[in-house]
Amino acid sequence: MAYEHIRVDREGHVTIITLNRPDVMNALHSPAHFEMHEVLDAFAADPDQWVGIITGAGDRAFSAGNDLKHQATGGEMRTPPTGFAGLTSRFDLNKPLIAAVNGVAMGGGFEIALACDIIVASEAAVFALPEPRVGLAALAGGLHRLPRAIGVKRAMGMILTGRRVSAAEGEALGFV
Repeated sequence: MAYEHIRVDREGHVTIITLNRPDVMNALHSPAHFEMHEVLDAFAADPDQWVGIITGAGDRAFSAGNDLKHQATGGEMRTPPTGFAGLTSRFDLNKPLIAAVNGVAMGGGFEIALACDIIVASEAAVFALPEPRVGLAALAGGLHRLPRAIGVKRAMGMILTGRRVSAAEGEALGFV
C-alpha cells in the first residue's frame, strides 16, 4: 500500500519504516499518525516480517515530534488508539522495533524512539524532551519510559529542563 507521509520498505524479514516528511523535520500530524498506525498493524500481522526499523527521511531529523505549525494553523491533531505515531500506546507488539536515529529526536520524536526496543544513533543525533520550555509535558510515554531507561534522577534532569543530549551522552546515560 502507498502512503503519503510514511515510506515502507521490506528487506527479507525486516520492515523499514521511514517517517517521510523531511520538509518539516519529520514532525507528525494526524494523517501521519494514522498512517503509522496502519503500517504498524500490517507489520504486526505479517508473519514474514520479524524486525522493524523506524527512521526519518533526510539527514536532519529522525522526528521533531508534533507538527506544531500544522496545529497552530488549525490543523486537526488526533492520534489513533495506539498513540503518538501509532506506537506509544501500542503494548501488544511482539516483534522488536529498532529506532535508527539519524538526527534530531525531539519531543514526540524522542518518545517514538523510547517506545522502540533499541535506539541506535548516528553521531549527529540529538535527543530532548523540550516540552517544559513551552509549558507542556511529554505525555506520549516519555515521562515514564525515560526514567525506566536511565534512572529517575538523570531522567528528571532532562525532563524538567528540556536539555538536549548528544548521541554520545545518550549512550553514556544508557538509552542509546
